[in-house]
Amino acid sequence: MSLRPILAGVALSLFAGAAFAQTAAATGADATLSGPGITMGTAATIPLKYVNIQDTDLMTSKLIGIDIVNKQNEEIGEISDIVVGDGKAVIGIVASVGGFLSIGESYVVLDPASVALAETDGTWKAYVDTTKDDLSNAPKLDYSKMKK
Repeated sequence: MSLRPILAGVALSLFAGAAFAQTAAATGADATLSGPGITMGTAATIPLKYVNIQDTDLMTSKLIGIDIVNKQNEEIGEISDIVVGDGKAVIGIVASVGGFLSIGESYVVLDPASVALAETDGTWKAYVDTTKDDLSNAPKLDYSKMKK
């Protein structure tokens, strides 16, 4: 009896096992489905995984500093921060309102579902259905009271 077919079968099964052991990186919106979110603590709970992002995915660095405009296309604020709740999802968009040259400005936290984002001619804007006065009178976020 020849050992050649048996060795070939064993080698094939080892290669197939190695292929299944490698996990493809999650891509785009599917990346959010690949795990429970960021672990809050000093140790990760699962082995390191990688994510491939797509051109259509939005980086928060592109959002910080963009204008918030209303239906009348009036600039009524600016995105200054993004809030990730319990390490799992974006739960708030911090808007700076009022003030001049960062003097006298205040911060309010917007529900992400109430904000639409769009890019026109290379410029991102956040669209909301409110007025500058309503945004200025919204409940304020006091960064100095946030746990550091």
